[in-house]
Amino acid sequence: MNRLAERARGVIPGGVNSGQRSIPGLTDLVIAHASGARFRDAQGREFVDYHAAFGPPLLGHNDPDVSAAVAEAGRTVDLCGVGVTPGEVELAETLAELVPGIEKVLLTSTGSEATFHALRVSRAATGRRLVVKFQGCYHGWHDAVSLNVISAPEKVGSRDPISTGILPEVLEATLVLPFNDADAVRQAFAEHGHDIAAVILEPVPHNVGALLPEQEFLETVRSECTRAGSVLIFDEVITGFRHHLGGWQAISGVTPDLTTLGKAIANGYPVGALGGRADLMDLFSSRPGGPAFFAGTYNGHPAVVAAALATLRKLREEPVHEHVFRLGEKIRTGLAAAFADLGIPALVTGYGSVFVEYFMAGPARTYDDLLRNDANMFIAHRRRLLEHGIFELPLNLKRSHVSYAHTDADADHLVEAAAKAAELARGDVLDLTGASTMGGADARR
Repeated sequence: MNRLAERARGVIPGGVNSGQRSIPGLTDLVIAHASGARFRDAQGREFVDYHAAFGPPLLGHNDPDVSAAVAEAGRTVDLCGVGVTPGEVELAETLAELVPGIEKVLLTSTGSEATFHALRVSRAATGRRLVVKFQGCYHGWHDAVSLNVISAPEKVGSRDPISTGILPEVLEATLVLPFNDADAVRQAFAEHGHDIAAVILEPVPHNVGALLPEQEFLETVRSECTRAGSVLIFDEVITGFRHHLGGWQAISGVTPDLTTLGKAIANGYPVGALGGRADLMDLFSSRPGGPAFFAGTYNGHPAVVAAALATLRKLREEPVHEHVFRLGEKIRTGLAAAFADLGIPALVTGYGSVFVEYFMAGPARTYDDLLRNDANMFIAHRRRLLEHGIFELPLNLKRSHVSYAHTDADADHLVEAAAKAAELARGDVLDLTGASTMGGADARR
């Protein structure tokens, strides 16, 4: 047993500081070093990292330009908690320039805070009660959206909270619809449109791998929100900057009223953002007299602002997206061919730098389709990849990421190792407790 992990469990509940870091079969994992496309654990084992902390380090771990910018910020200004810094102004102007739906923007420390405030201001603006989310989409830890992410088959179609301790009346104010179902959206608005404050969605539900949105679906959500006077929120915490400098809204041409950002915005430093229409953003109390309270001690911390500015500068000036998109396509094509050669039913999908290997036949349009995924094979395959020095998170339906630091040699090694791992994984039978669905509510019922 790793003594550091044992010490951690003595003083940290479960030994980790986020529920999704406690991985069955890897409870003794202690990370000692990370650089580029790799990390090393306390036992000296090195892994090529495709998990990438759920996606933030698009440039790779400890990118030298980002690290240098953070160090320089530490020599010039510190957190003062009053007024504004030049970096905050520059970052806000940059986000408004890059993202089509952003006229004004506020900084947060996390994506969850950004989505929380997006819902708050939507209710403040409309005076309405209901929020619409979609099965398979994740929007953070707060109560209004803590339901129906990776649900067991019998829970789909009903409210499936990922935690206990949530007031029933809070859950009852959230309607859950199937993703990519335009008819379900129209029906929900026909029945409840007068009381829908906001619709929030991941344009690509990457928390269940990669369900690519149909254009009609996105356009229907937009038109129904416009007609009913509801606020459309794109949660681009994952898709923003990783898929396009303007987010998925720039790809699809569908512009939301509010946009939440995080993860790749600062290559792993803790910063999020909420931006959108000026009339909505001006309702926040950061503007004198604004009725929607907004605050945060660490909002706009100089270190994370410097990280974000350095990251965005590099994304604009270097061929980052060209590189990661090319490697992502190479990996998806190679994995699909390798599994086909082995006669293993698999659907390899994704977008740009994101890929996921579902062990099932296609298509993958809706969450219901993903219920066909062989969770045992999915997780067993990823556990076998560890034997080849490759880390893809061994939890059901989780996506993987390519960074600017990955190379063609890394991609070739992944494809070769994936074939070997799949052959062995076919014979593995796992205990999937804690690895196939999301949340702890079931354990306490």
